[in-house]
Amino acid sequence: MQDGKHVILCIDDDPDVNDYLNTVLTANGYAVETAPSGEQGLKVFKQAQPDLVIVDLMMEEVDAGTAFVKELKVLGAEVPIFMLSSVGDNLNMMTDYNALGLSGVFQKPIDDEKLLSVVAAKLK
Repeated sequence: MQDGKHVILCIDDDPDVNDYLNTVLTANGYAVETAPSGEQGLKVFKQAQPDLVIVDLMMEEVDAGTAFVKELKVLGAEVPIFMLSSVGDNLNMMTDYNALGLSGVFQKPIDDEKLLSVVAAKLK
């Protein structure tokens, strides 16, 4: 929590996606931290101690998102983590997101209403 608001960390190498998530989430009462890479995301995670994380599956490297999630698990993080994906149903063939301990997957383009309802439900 930051100033009474839940903190959400958004990690994507596309600045437009981070800007979009920041705009939508901030407008709906959340504090948002962003990072352009998994490496930067780890630094921000340690500093901001977010309540929820949204991370892109494919960033600077094909599996950067899954590597980030594995690092969080090594750190003992227990926050809900959602993966962003533009690969659709192929995600299950590439990554077993249940084994990673993800709370879910958001498909790009992101649906505002779904994003907000899922985030609100997870942070109750």
